[in-house]
Amino acid sequence: MNAELIGTRLALRLNVGLDENFNPIYRTRSYSNLKGTAGNQDIFDVGTYFGDLTDHGLNRISRHDETMLEEA
Repeated sequence: MNAELIGTRLALRLNVGLDENFNPIYRTRSYSNLKGTAGNQDIFDVGTYFGDLTDHGLNRISRHDETMLEEA
């Protein structure tokens, strides 16, 4: 089996407020076309920087890699 990385994206989960029961409301902002070779620390640093630019609280930073699988 062959595995090929075909895409990487950064996702920020932001706390945008509270609902009527005082439960947090989250929204996700995604950024595509990251280099697949980017290190986790680099992606985390960029996510932290982008999170600091928002008016909302940063709840989570995640990396999503998409891999295509094929028979050898």
